[in-house]
Amino acid sequence: MTLPSSPFISRILGCGSYLPERLVTNQELAETVDTSDEWIVERSGIRQRHMAAEGENTSDLATAAARKAMAHAGVTADDLDLIIVATTTPDSTFPATATKVQAALGVSRGAAFDVQAVCSGFVYALATADNFLRAGQHKTALVIGAETFTRILDWEDRGTCVLFGDGAGAVILSAEPKASGSPSVSESYQQRGILSSHLHADGRGHDLLYVDGGPSSTGTVGKVRMQGREVFRHAVTNLAGVVKEALDANGLQASDLDWIVPHQANKRILDGTARKLKIAPEKVVVTVERHANTSAASVPLALDEAVRDGRIQPGHLVLMEAMGGGLTWGACLVRW
Repeated sequence: MTLPSSPFISRILGCGSYLPERLVTNQELAETVDTSDEWIVERSGIRQRHMAAEGENTSDLATAAARKAMAHAGVTADDLDLIIVATTTPDSTFPATATKVQAALGVSRGAAFDVQAVCSGFVYALATADNFLRAGQHKTALVIGAETFTRILDWEDRGTCVLFGDGAGAVILSAEPKASGSPSVSESYQQRGILSSHLHADGRGHDLLYVDGGPSSTGTVGKVRMQGREVFRHAVTNLAGVVKEALDANGLQASDLDWIVPHQANKRILDGTARKLKIAPEKVVVTVERHANTSAASVPLALDEAVRDGRIQPGHLVLMEAMGGGLTWGACLVRW
């Protein structure tokens, strides 16, 4: 949850994204994987994905998205004092990918660290940055979701390898004093910013979605393993629950939302969650058919697209939500 007693509110000043140049269609995958375009589209809604080039690391994608977000927000490296990178695919076991981004951007002050909550990572990172800013510990934060997820896929497992892609998205947050005055005076301005965040985890779901490797357990990177049916069931239930939690915390109804920006895991999950919440499909930002599941990058990638094409406007109520391995899930409600 956020800090309701804080004199500050976190405002999103700008956003940016980056997709690797290489585009891989379902037809191209079918040349090497036992699958077809029809099979993939029917089960996931995915038609293509981007893949990082050889030598292109997660920090490269993250830095590119960060530069675009900084330009959009009108901030420089001298303004940043907090960098959080959400990623499941860091450049190295250590140091944090965020420190590489920090150096690449020319930032030499403040804090930089990674957050690992898989597909929920960006929501977790956004909530973390929000609380730092509300507490007055930092002024301007760069929050990034970045993945080279295709590097940890088993290309002989058609149930998982066709679902994922690479990319990065970023936002700039600023701690600003809360507006004063009566609610009747410029109410939308007073409310603009991150209204609340809601994070959950249940480690009993570990075996539903995980990587079968790690420095401590096997000394290897490992590959993604997933029980798709069970993940689908948990996703629709947990995501609908956390969206309702966010709405209830702010005294709102689903009909009050202008946009939902969900984790782009699977079109069927997006549709199922919207139906459960009775939210009109046209209010859901969907990019999964072009980006596939980019894990921690999917929410900021979709957010940036909806901001850039003009769908999301100042004053709109925007709810971001995601679920990932762990199991982890969460939501963040923003008045843009």
